[in-house]
Amino acid sequence: MARDLPIGNGNVLINFDTNYNLRDIYYPYVGQENQALDHLSHFGVWVEEGFAWIDDPELNKTRQAKYLEDSLVTDVACSHERLGWDMQIRDTVDCKENIFIRKIKLSNHWNKERKVKLFFHLDLRLNGNAVGDTVYFDPELRSLIFYKGHRYLSLSSYTSEHKSAYISAYAIGQKAIHGMQGTWRDAEDGNLGGNPIAQGSVDGTAQLDLTLHGGQDAEAWFWICFGRNIDDIVKLEQDIRKATPRVYMQRTHDYWHQWVNRDAHDLRELPENLCQQYKRSLLIIRTNMDNRGAIIAANDSDILKFAKDTYSYLWPRDGALISHALDRSGYYELTRRFFQFCRRVQSKPGYLMHKYNPDGSVGSSWHPWVNGQDEKQLPIQEDETALVLYSLWHHYRLSETLGQSLEDYQHFVIPAADFMLRYRDASGLPLPSYDLWEERYGVMAFTVAAVYAGLLAASNFAEYHRDTVRMIHYRDTANRMKKAVENQLVFEKDQRFVRGLFWNSEKKVYEPDLTLDVSMYALFDFQMFAPDDPRIVNTMKALRQRLWVQTQVGGMARYENDMYHQVSQDIGKVPGNPWFICTLWYAEWVVAVAEQLEELQEAEDCLQWAASHTLPSGVMAEQIHPYTGEPLSVSPLTWSHASFIKVIQEFAGKRKKLQGKLEKPKQEVSDEHILQTAQKAR
Repeated sequence: MARDLPIGNGNVLINFDTNYNLRDIYYPYVGQENQALDHLSHFGVWVEEGFAWIDDPELNKTRQAKYLEDSLVTDVACSHERLGWDMQIRDTVDCKENIFIRKIKLSNHWNKERKVKLFFHLDLRLNGNAVGDTVYFDPELRSLIFYKGHRYLSLSSYTSEHKSAYISAYAIGQKAIHGMQGTWRDAEDGNLGGNPIAQGSVDGTAQLDLTLHGGQDAEAWFWICFGRNIDDIVKLEQDIRKATPRVYMQRTHDYWHQWVNRDAHDLRELPENLCQQYKRSLLIIRTNMDNRGAIIAANDSDILKFAKDTYSYLWPRDGALISHALDRSGYYELTRRFFQFCRRVQSKPGYLMHKYNPDGSVGSSWHPWVNGQDEKQLPIQEDETALVLYSLWHHYRLSETLGQSLEDYQHFVIPAADFMLRYRDASGLPLPSYDLWEERYGVMAFTVAAVYAGLLAASNFAEYHRDTVRMIHYRDTANRMKKAVENQLVFEKDQRFVRGLFWNSEKKVYEPDLTLDVSMYALFDFQMFAPDDPRIVNTMKALRQRLWVQTQVGGMARYENDMYHQVSQDIGKVPGNPWFICTLWYAEWVVAVAEQLEELQEAEDCLQWAASHTLPSGVMAEQIHPYTGEPLSVSPLTWSHASFIKVIQEFAGKRKKLQGKLEKPKQEVSDEHILQTAQKAR
């Protein structure tokens, strides 16, 4: 089930499923140590007339799940007509402290006083497993305390009725062993057992009692504090009780409202729904960024069912392109942490590995270290190293801080660029590596374009720092690489580019792969070729013709006969599932070549397609079902949101330019101008 409504602060990340069950709890790193590990934590309401969990079918019919505008505070409403109440839930993670906060407003439909019991259940796997956990009731805090090693969580509650933190009753027990389902079952009759402690595979449920007067509302609060020891927990509990959870939620709402409206772009002339989706995308990206620099691809643990692994890693390529979108928006302090992370994990030879855990350790991988002849090969995607260089250059030029780049130039740029110089064949093309889809080993058009851009970025750094020899060498190598692309990666018959070259070990030659793959957009996006180059035009038109999904859902597939999460073998109609990033990449090219306002309409249609296929909250998955439009694979995918942001920026800039309202967007200032200005300042 897709994840929805992520909330977090860079240390804690909370995900819900589409029934608004709490499913993922990441702490202390975003994307590492899922303290819930996809196991469902329940929330329920008891009245004398009956009981309902939050995923009750009668509530599902009425549920509306979204965020408060321009914030990372959820706003979920549902109504239970048979039981005579409706409920509004607002959840957030405090912007400063590691505390999850839930506010419940319960309304009584009936004209009589009623007793209500709220139940908050936590099913945790501390440190990512259910071995050796402990839960106990703390009589001084009147909280449930969950702990193992250096991971502590507390579950507490508060009502204005009691004017204090107060748990009315609790249940603590074992789950998932000896046929026991957990203490949530204990809640369904409205009475909890009160066992004070349990260890092993355990869970806990807290009860809070309310009085609902006839036709009136009542308010309740729950919260979870996160710490490394009991002292951390006690301090957080004391602070939130002193200030009240209402103050914490309000300050968090205000913080995110101010944060998202710092963006540097004026989008007021765009359709309102696109503007709202743009801001929502910025906020969702932030939830998937760890405060120590890792930008996580996705944190949907539901994908565990597919391969017993997740997307909760930093792919340097994804992180670089996401950082670039954020830099264009002006969030330089955030992206700076990403580049520092990359510098910390860079290998001695200069390249970056396949992916990394949020703590900087190397992530899992399926890329082998040997080829079919048991000869050593590097298990890398070279575009990941190259695109960090590319994005780092733009980070410094957009933030106008080139004067602070010397250390990065010496300790990251030179090793990375020198590796790319060495990792080439006699033709000037890069040696084989894995493609951005992580499926095939060859010389891919996307990778070559990324390496070209990375070498030019390194040359620009060298020019600024007056390293003339490297400047010339990097630039000459990039130009030679471009010529090699024109000689070897062009399909002469159709005058378009090919996806890549693959080594034929029997013939001892590289052979072209003519498969249409939307990743070839990189040849113009990374500025190897102009977007109106006839070969680029022919390539992009062929992609639109062959990869657009011919169903009512529409959207662009990755490539012909894409089998990842494939749901249809009708390849002529459905070449693959539609992906957000692929549809947006095509829109980016439409924007780039538009010379009249009306020529932007197709790009706007693609943007509207993306906005219309999000969840109601604005969350974008990786891909969607070609017949139903439902999310497939992980949700949200951080890259999807970053692509939307970048294309919106380019669409808005081009629209203003064609209207004569804009001379030149800031991001279009030439590298040469930036270099000259910076050197004069020195």
